[in-house]
Amino acid sequence: MKEQTKPYKIKAKAEKNADYRNLIRAELADELYDRILTIVVAQKKYRDPDYSAKQLAKDLDTNPRYLSAVINSRFGMNYSNLVNGCRIRDAVHMLVDRRYLDKTMEEIGKMCGFANRQSFYAAFFREKGEAPHQYKKRHLSM
Repeated sequence: MKEQTKPYKIKAKAEKNADYRNLIRAELADELYDRILTIVVAQKKYRDPDYSAKQLAKDLDTNPRYLSAVINSRFGMNYSNLVNGCRIRDAVHMLVDRRYLDKTMEEIGKMCGFANRQSFYAAFFREKGEAPHQYKKRHLSM
């Protein structure tokens, strides 16, 4: 009997022992944490598909590597995951809000900050375990 090969070469994520985490000053990291939340979440910069970690670092007057270290240590994820999490929360709201029923999936994805339909679907599926249209259909039928 022929051995079956797996369609994807997925490896378990290795735990990184990053030395930079020891270089983060707690007071500065706490201040940056608050300012990151203000800019990314409160000002809804996540809705801009071109707003990058590099731009955020510039807005916070810090360097991208330090910003990345702070995001990893304080949020437990990288910049992309942080931004996509905000976008998905927005999308979940829009998908079930009757004011957005006339919007297509692509329009909702763009309104939330995704550059294209594919990135919206991929991020949504990764976060929720189903496609946006399935989520919408399931929640609107309740």
